[in-house]
Amino acid sequence: MGPLTMHQPLPANGIDQLDPFLLLHHHGPTVFPAHNSGLPFGPHPHRGFETVTFIYQGDVQHRDSSGFSSTIQSGGIQWMTTGSGLVHSESSSAEFREKGGPVELIQLWTNLPARFKMVKPHYVGLQKEAIPVVTLAGGNGSVALTSGVWDEIAGPVQPVYDVELANVTLLPGGSFTRQIEASRTILFYLLNGSVVVNGAEISGRTLVVFDNDGDEVDVQATEDSRILLGSAEPINEPVVSYGPFVMNTEQEIRQAVSDYQSGRMGHLS
Repeated sequence: MGPLTMHQPLPANGIDQLDPFLLLHHHGPTVFPAHNSGLPFGPHPHRGFETVTFIYQGDVQHRDSSGFSSTIQSGGIQWMTTGSGLVHSESSSAEFREKGGPVELIQLWTNLPARFKMVKPHYVGLQKEAIPVVTLAGGNGSVALTSGVWDEIAGPVQPVYDVELANVTLLPGGSFTRQIEASRTILFYLLNGSVVVNGAEISGRTLVVFDNDGDEVDVQATEDSRILLGSAEPINEPVVSYGPFVMNTEQEIRQAVSDYQSGRMGHLS
């Protein structure tokens, strides 16, 4: 993968998934030199779930076989519903390949229930300016809201399945309390920094697993910290995955492979 580093908190440490959250890859932070080859994610297929890419530094140039394309800069997001299947690539802009610079990304996979797995593929790319920011009480933190509602402000993405996602930035002494229904799965990933979460001290690059025994997430930062926070109702269906395909049965996986190999997911030149 060249200079791009990757940390995988999910799946890991005996945790296969946090239903419906399937995978979390934290790439970087790292610095690409000038005259680099860019991100290494050439054309590849997907079916049956959604991918959300958060671009913290650098840029990501998206192209897919359904005709969607965009280049999203630092602070933006890409939300792709793979649905019935497509082929896509994630590369760097010509300017970034020429000049180089810092790169930090998170890619999150969220599952879809059986009734949505074969929906028409869709893609949304949003620059930083299109993502609303909520200032936390006291002014020692902020929330960049991708989906869901925070303090009566709605995120710009309306997912196929009800998934709420936000990036929280806290200064030392910053805090927030978030009410989340106990039935929902919580995604709490600390990118960097140090926080106290419901009384437990947590340091950077840590995925926090909750017991779903309450409906409150209480956070105080002891240093500059960034958190990816999300929640969703668990799907509670069988998960059968094979590489880039996530379905409910082995037969559906075999069909996905066949459809890709026969070109029914489209082509990307």
